Amino acid sequence: MKKVLALTRKELGSYFQSPIAYVITAIFLLLSGIIFWLQFSMFYQQSLQLSRDPYMMRHYSLNVTEHVLAPMFFTLNFLSLMMIPMLTMRSLSDDKKSGTMELLLTYPVRDIEVVVSKFAACLLVYACMIGLTLLYPALSARYADIEAGTIAMGYAGLLLSGAAFVALGVFVSSLTENQIIAVTAGYGLLLVFWLFGAAESLAPHTYNVILTDLSLFKHMESFASGVFDTHDLVYYLIFSALFIFLTLRSLEVARWKGKA
Repeated sequence: MKKVLALTRKELGSYFQSPIAYVITAIFLLLSGIIFWLQFSMFYQQSLQLSRDPYMMRHYSLNVTEHVLAPMFFTLNFLSLMMIPMLTMRSLSDDKKSGTMELLLTYPVRDIEVVVSKFAACLLVYACMIGLTLLYPALSARYADIEAGTIAMGYAGLLLSGAAFVALGVFVSSLTENQIIAVTAGYGLLLVFWLFGAAESLAPHTYNVILTDLSLFKHMESFASGVFDTHDLVYYLIFSALFIFLTLRSLEVARWKGKA
């Protein structure tokens, strides 16, 4: 554990000593902030229109959690897909390109410790990005009541899906020393898992359940609605563990080639 913590601190330092983490976080917050402002402005306008119509006020109610914050979780989830491959692209590919991977593999550390530290450091950077968006429910709470349980579940879903994105990105980074290839392949694979959910209505009925279970984003729906489903939790944990396992196998192949 001490080795993992030491390696994680080293990886975190490399993120924040370069502009990459700051630039990605700034872009993430800019885009999410604009979308939040647009959604909240629409909610405000709808509330004003509703307040002028007594009949609609009796039969229809607007909830800031349901109409602003819950959709915001899907927005943050999609933006995470766009940002995380840029965080993970250098995790192992940079070591391969600079030649430090061979040196790292000769250190008295296990492959699992190297991979877990890379994964943990990137996930912590992502968690910081997500943590800054807590400003959105905080601002919403100043003007309307929000459902704290739904907000907590939404952020739990973001962290779990983010962990899945990071695990996949680290795996792709272990396959190449070219960071452009790593980020492009990361986008491609994540979009494939997104398309599994989008293609659900187009596939034969017998395959709908399979496609839904494979989709990274369908499993976010329950969390965004404030519902805890162990099926979704298990999916994200298995997905993350699978790609960490595949990364370990990739390092084993690299070690074997180095000895050949």
